[in-house]
Amino acid sequence: MPRRDQGHPEGARPLNGAIATPALSVRDVSHRFGSRDALQHVSLEVAQGAFVALLGPNGAGKTTLFSIVTRLYHTRHGEVRIFGRDMQREPSRALADLGVVFQSRTLDTDLTIRQNLHYHAALHGMPRRAADHRIQELLARVGLLDRVDEKVRTLSGGQSRRVEIARSLIHGPRLLLLDEPTVGLDLKSRSDIVAIVRALVRDEGLSVLWATHIFDEVESDDPVVVLHLGRVIARGPAREIALPEGSLEATFRKLTAAPLMGETA
Repeated sequence: MPRRDQGHPEGARPLNGAIATPALSVRDVSHRFGSRDALQHVSLEVAQGAFVALLGPNGAGKTTLFSIVTRLYHTRHGEVRIFGRDMQREPSRALADLGVVFQSRTLDTDLTIRQNLHYHAALHGMPRRAADHRIQELLARVGLLDRVDEKVRTLSGGQSRRVEIARSLIHGPRLLLLDEPTVGLDLKSRSDIVAIVRALVRDEGLSVLWATHIFDEVESDDPVVVLHLGRVIARGPAREIALPEGSLEATFRKLTAAPLMGETA
C-alpha cells in the first residue's frame, strides 16, 4: 500500500555515515487565500542529489507551494529551509542555492537567447566574462549553443523551455524547482526536457523537485509526494505507491478521488 501521510517528511539520506542536510526541507507549511486553505500542514524533503516528483492534479497546491519556497508568498505558518538555511532568517543565502523554472513562460521574446541569459546573470551580479563562459557551457548542455544570437520568438516551445532551464542554472544553484515544465509540449520535447534534468541530477548531483501531473515523467525509483487539495496524502517510492492498483496513474486517481478526512486521505 502507498504510505499514507503522517505529517512528517522522509528523513535525509545517510552520507558517509552522517545524516546529510536536505537540499529542501518544507515543514508544516500552511497558506490561505481569504477563507480558502490552499496548503494545509504540508511537509516534504528533497535529499541532496535526488529527483523528487511532486505529483498532483491541477489545483492541488503545487504552484502555491513553489511560490512559498521561492518567497513570492510570505510564509505565515511553517518553515522552509534550503540546505539548512532558514528562508525567513537567511533569505539571500538560501535563495542563492535555488534555481526555478516556473510554469508560466518568462523569457523576453524580443531579446536573443544570449541577451536573456546575460540579463539574468547581471541580476545575480556575475561579471560579464564569467557570464559569457557560463552561458556557452549551459547552452551546450541543453543543445542550443548554435542559436545563442537568435531571438526567443523564433524558438519552439520545447526550445524555450530549454533556455529557461539554462537561465535557472546561470548562478550555479544546487537545488532546482520545476513547476509543470513540460505542459503544452509535444512528446519529443517533453522527453528531451526530462532527459536534460535527469542528466544534471546524475552527472552534477543537482537536487530537483519536479512538479507534474504527467505520470510517464516519473520513474519507479523516484521519491514521490502526492499533493491533493492542499494536503500531502501519500509519499514514498513511485513503485510502492503504484502497488495497490497496479500503476502509478491508477493509484493516484483512486487516492485523489477519495474525500479528505483529518490529516490523511
